[in-house]
Amino acid sequence: MQYVDDVLNAKGRAVYTATPTTTVFEALELMADKDVGALVVVDKDRLVGIFSERDYARRLALEGKRSRDTPVREIMTDVVATISQADSMKDCMERMTNQRVRHLPVLEDDRLIGLISIGDVVKSIMSDQEMMIQQLENYIAGRV
Repeated sequence: MQYVDDVLNAKGRAVYTATPTTTVFEALELMADKDVGALVVVDKDRLVGIFSERDYARRLALEGKRSRDTPVREIMTDVVATISQADSMKDCMERMTNQRVRHLPVLEDDRLIGLISIGDVVKSIMSDQEMMIQQLENYIAGRV
């Protein structure tokens, strides 16, 4: 079983962020440039929210707001599910499922140290399953 720390060590700990005053347009430009589906919103190095494609679609477009004039703070999700680097990827999957989110900021001592996406969780689970299948095949073939 993999843990959040294992995944962060493999993929890196870079996290793309916005501030509450960043415009939605600027945030979308950064997301497109970095090919990510969400930005963590920080204010003075403190997590204050998360801005995702879902926030844009549901809160900006449907409310008729303009992306160039609207600050991220007006449409971001401000109650953010988080995870610790000591948690397992199974913990991530459960939290994402229960909270209906696709991104979990990783915090240690209230400090942002990474971000786990649903893609990271799926990749980790597939890797664990492939390893288990290989072990079972080796056991059945007597190559233990």
